[in-house]
Amino acid sequence: TKLKSEEERAKEEKLIKKKKKKKLKEKKKMMSTLSFADAEDADGIIDDNSATSPKVTAETSPPKTIKKDPTIDTHFLPDKNREKRTKEERQRLEKEWRATQERIKREMLEITYSYWDGSGHRRTVRVRKGDTVGEFLEAVRSDLCKEFREMMNVSADALLYVKEDLMIPQDVTFYDLIATRARGKSGPLFNFDVHDDVRVGAIDSRVEKDESHPGKVVERRWYDRNKHIFPASRWEVFDPNRDYGVYTIHGREVTVKK
Repeated sequence: TKLKSEEERAKEEKLIKKKKKKKLKEKKKMMSTLSFADAEDADGIIDDNSATSPKVTAETSPPKTIKKDPTIDTHFLPDKNREKRTKEERQRLEKEWRATQERIKREMLEITYSYWDGSGHRRTVRVRKGDTVGEFLEAVRSDLCKEFREMMNVSADALLYVKEDLMIPQDVTFYDLIATRARGKSGPLFNFDVHDDVRVGAIDSRVEKDESHPGKVVERRWYDRNKHIFPASRWEVFDPNRDYGVYTIHGREVTVKK
């Protein structure tokens, strides 16, 4: 019986040692995972504080902050602040440009025209650059009423403005013609005074002809009756998208624009 009790005690001690060894192995495994194990841990000596330390993982570790190298040129990379400044500058310039254009449209423009009823009656009238051809024709009608009584019964819609052999639509503004430097069949559409080409010496046909003719104001019914006769036979509706190429008079080429 005494031998049996000694065997049981030895067996229990062996079991206890086995449990301690297993527990120690588990602690070593945990510490090696956290990279906190040192030489003392390997010898079985465990720091009490490490056992109670919270487990650090990739999920709980604080994110690393990535900073730019100030010596590297990064202007080609997206930059919200730079894009915001660029957008604000573009808006400022656009607003400034629009204000300038509105100021130009309010400037006065003296237009020389010829009321055409088979013969020419040259007159001048003042309008704003931003006015439409329709508004110009109303001013012309009011001016002509003083001398031509028949104009009192004619509306501006019944009049045509013909400039450089082109009939200009009434919704086109003089600002449009000036800003685009529009050209007609026999001269520029953006000059509204009247002057001749006074260049001296040999004239290079490749240089644009500097000559402006007074635009004609005619009644639409007069045009309908005479559109098969010169000069009305040359007239056509102005198309801002068309390149008229050369300037001609009486069907003959007189100059080639640049």
